[in-house]
Amino acid sequence: MRPSRPVRGSVSGRFEPRVAIFIDGSNLYHSLEENCSRYDLDFGAFSIKLAGERQLFRTYYYNVLRDQERNPQAYQDQQKFLSALYNTPYLDVRLGGSKIRGETAVEKGVDIMLATDLLRFAWTDLYDVAILVSGDGDFAYAVQAVKDMGKHVEVAAFPANLSWELSNIADDRELFTPDYFTELWSRKKGPLRATDNSFRRPQQRRPLRPNSGSYGDGGDFTERGYADRGYQP
Repeated sequence: MRPSRPVRGSVSGRFEPRVAIFIDGSNLYHSLEENCSRYDLDFGAFSIKLAGERQLFRTYYYNVLRDQERNPQAYQDQQKFLSALYNTPYLDVRLGGSKIRGETAVEKGVDIMLATDLLRFAWTDLYDVAILVSGDGDFAYAVQAVKDMGKHVEVAAFPANLSWELSNIADDRELFTPDYFTELWSRKKGPLRATDNSFRRPQQRRPLRPNSGSYGDGGDFTERGYADRGYQP
């Protein structure tokens, strides 16, 4: 059964801030792979844990749309993954494109989409607190602009993947550890791994519920290819 839609209000006279979560999909994927050796994340449960006792307005997930002609299998895997995301309550998906650089496909415009929504939704007063799931320092200026509008911005990332600029400018930080995700995996068996490196992003400076999206089925469509389906048990 779908959970009831979160609404703004108060409990026992206490104001509950509206929370909007902005997920940099590729940044999160590689952080999970690097720090947890798996990435089959239940995005519904993940969003609920990030919001805590506050009211979750909506989660926004950003990534790149795979090229069907360049890699049909990767495209099909991505569609399965996206289907699960689309059926996750109160989660919206935003997909950018890609371009070929030499023999490598790199994402195009995804960070701009996230930063634009972060600013626009603050300006239109859709949230009180933004949680940015990314360690990318390129978002620092947008975060400062949102703070200047009177909103609070929290950053959620692994310490090793969190840029100095973004860490210093955020109002608060959720520093991930592998233990943070113990109850958030969509699969209870051994970790999944990706091996192919044909799709890469440019270098950066330095919950379990039915119909809930997970990286487990085609989540690595942002930066790594699928010449051999990309997975090893």
